[in-house]
Amino acid sequence: QVQLVESGGGLVQAGGSLRLSCAASGRIFRLNDMGWYRQAPGKQRELVAVITSGGSTNYADSVKGRFTISRDNTKKTVDLQMNSLKPEDTAVYYCNANGYYSALRNFEVWGQGTLVTVSS
Repeated sequence: QVQLVESGGGLVQAGGSLRLSCAASGRIFRLNDMGWYRQAPGKQRELVAVITSGGSTNYADSVKGRFTISRDNTKKTVDLQMNSLKPEDTAVYYCNANGYYSALRNFEVWGQGTLVTVSS
């Protein structure tokens, strides 16, 4: 089994910053993409940012220029630095990862979610 453990959520005022971290553990042969998604009340879960094992990144238009995703392949961690936060960034943020348990068995896992609340 592969597990993702997130940390770093909380309450912040508009314009402030937060950093989310996520660590993968368990039986991992190879980690491919790691990313962050979010789900606001009454809305569908959406992609925030994703990073490949080679370091290529992709961001939602709504966070470009404000959020930065990074990863440490040795530590199997992915971070999301969030700056210039807005009230509309309020959501539960979920870490996601996919990869392989072995040469032939793949996986996709989700973290438990961490709440980010941005006050106006």
